[in-house]
Amino acid sequence: MSPMAESPQDRAAFLREELQRHERLYYLDAKPEISDRDFDRLMAELAEIEEEHPELRTADSPTQRVGGEPTEGFEQVEHEPPMLSLDNTYDHDELEEWVERLKRLLPDTEFEFICELKVDGVSLSLLYEAGVLTQAATRGNGRVGDLVTANARTIRTLPLRLPAAAPTRLLVRAETYMRRSAFAALNEQRAAAGQELYANPRNTTAGTVRQLDSRDVARRRLDVACYEWVQPADDDRERPSHGESLAALADLGLPVNDSWRRCKGLDEVVAFCDEWQEKRGDLDFEIDGVVVKVDDPDLRQRLGATAKAPRWAVAFKFEAEQAETVVRAINAQVGRTGAVTPVAELEPVLVAGTTVKRATLHNYEDLARKDVRVGDAVVIEKGGDIIPKVVSVFEERRGPESKPFAPPGECPVCDEKLYQPEEEALLRCVNAACPAVVREAIRHFASRNAMDIEGMGDWLVGELVGGGLVRDPADLYGLTVDELADLKKTNDARLGEKAAARTVASLAESRKERSLSRLIYALGIRFVGDSTASLLARRFRTVDGLAAASAEELEEVDEIGARIAESVRAFFDSERNQDLLRRLKEAGLEFEEDAAADDGADQPLEGKVFVLTGSLEGMTRNEAGARIKALGGKVTGSVSGKTDFLVAGEKAGSKLRKAEQLGVEVLDQAGLEELLGAGS
Repeated sequence: MSPMAESPQDRAAFLREELQRHERLYYLDAKPEISDRDFDRLMAELAEIEEEHPELRTADSPTQRVGGEPTEGFEQVEHEPPMLSLDNTYDHDELEEWVERLKRLLPDTEFEFICELKVDGVSLSLLYEAGVLTQAATRGNGRVGDLVTANARTIRTLPLRLPAAAPTRLLVRAETYMRRSAFAALNEQRAAAGQELYANPRNTTAGTVRQLDSRDVARRRLDVACYEWVQPADDDRERPSHGESLAALADLGLPVNDSWRRCKGLDEVVAFCDEWQEKRGDLDFEIDGVVVKVDDPDLRQRLGATAKAPRWAVAFKFEAEQAETVVRAINAQVGRTGAVTPVAELEPVLVAGTTVKRATLHNYEDLARKDVRVGDAVVIEKGGDIIPKVVSVFEERRGPESKPFAPPGECPVCDEKLYQPEEEALLRCVNAACPAVVREAIRHFASRNAMDIEGMGDWLVGELVGGGLVRDPADLYGLTVDELADLKKTNDARLGEKAAARTVASLAESRKERSLSRLIYALGIRFVGDSTASLLARRFRTVDGLAAASAEELEEVDEIGARIAESVRAFFDSERNQDLLRRLKEAGLEFEEDAAADDGADQPLEGKVFVLTGSLEGMTRNEAGARIKALGGKVTGSVSGKTDFLVAGEKAGSKLRKAEQLGVEVLDQAGLEELLGAGS
């Protein structure tokens, strides 16, 4: 039967299976059968079918890897059994002490160990039910973690569906991470866009896993390595050894790092650790040690665990690599939030397999404490950081001309006076037009929860700022279809009139269709999130009223403390920010809140605290939250004794259980609609 004669259901099933097969060939076996272009065509065909027939979209569909709508927060998941941490050893003697301790606990026992590379990433718990990935959660505190299933589904090496031979229920512990090559490519993109570079793959992975927009996660190309098959305590089947379970996971198509080795006795364990301490620079991902585990499941059970760690496993941590070099200069670097940090420019030196030319000094208090000076001989250390840090200084080698480094008083990019928030070590540039921060400011301004301008992604923002068409958010409103349509993408293709027209239309819509609270949030004032912006909009009703408010008046607003008040005041005291606001007003943006929004008679939910969980029909949680806030209510992310209502949509999780335990009133969607309708 030809594809044209197939039913949509049959064609979608065929495409899902074919795409999953090609994903395994490409990402796991490194043996692709078709070109990227042909793969994309199959994916586009499946996406089109699912768009026309939403009922055919499944949790294991390859289209789910591209990410979905942003979430407002993460549900909490209880780990059963808990995800325990590992005890650490740092040298051969401590490793030997651990082995001797095992022998004291179980005398006359010959131990065999499985040694695995300790990938430097973020731990996940993965649950497959009926062969389909249904749940992924971060480790959290070991007992409770964040539900990040949508983000995990974007990881290309992680199968969304397992073969028919897979157990009905399979719980796996894994480490998600970012390869060095993917991290380097990400930082190249950020550098090209003028954005602050990420420090290291591990921290970037941690931030990526907890992104609320899974589409952003999909673009960052995370990877994953499974390291433990968790067999339920009530499962009476014969338990495989750890080595056997790793092999079984790999047979099911799950990604398992194949560098593990079965070792008999301490000498073989030490040899494995030493081997990989030398070879770690050869890998395309970061490792910070070796995990040593008892192989026999019966011995593991007899050894048990302490309150925080299993007795049958230990981590051997590698030493951070160090090198000596000379500081040639100390430069001030402006990041995306306006943070101005000192960076040491070094005489190039080889560390951990890469040539290092720069080292972070974190902030000017750190620089003063270490007393790093230009011309100093220093020791630098590279653990997981791509940009190493200065560990110590050889003060005795200084010449008589050596002088302490003085922090700047003005921004090195725009010359604006720098501002240091109280109780912070960082200096900050609060000039919204500073070229070093303008790209991120515009991206934030155009984001979904702010002015929601269609098409204003990283590439377009980078082109607009780099080409001099946009210097600040106000310039966006002078853009024309012709200017945008002529912009060239990396393959020399033009953006095109249709895409340009959609963006210009979205800009026009944002002038009058966005609330004052969204505009305040879009300005990017430090510490002012969307909830705080709503509070400020309701209290001051206009941008001019907010700009004129004193710090004392700001602190009178519920939940506004001295730190936020000081930051708001610093923003509006900047002459360049005042000019930005004047031009936004001239562009026709709405600078006043709807009078009814501040009328006490129309605020029936004033003082009521809501939490939203699960999925709602016909509206997103963000939209529901906006309607609640418009009636004076407050929306928070977690259930507590102060919560008045929990709104529970489909697939409500642990928040519903907690609300029931605390006696919080639970509303279904009909109940919410009734409450909102009565308020309106």
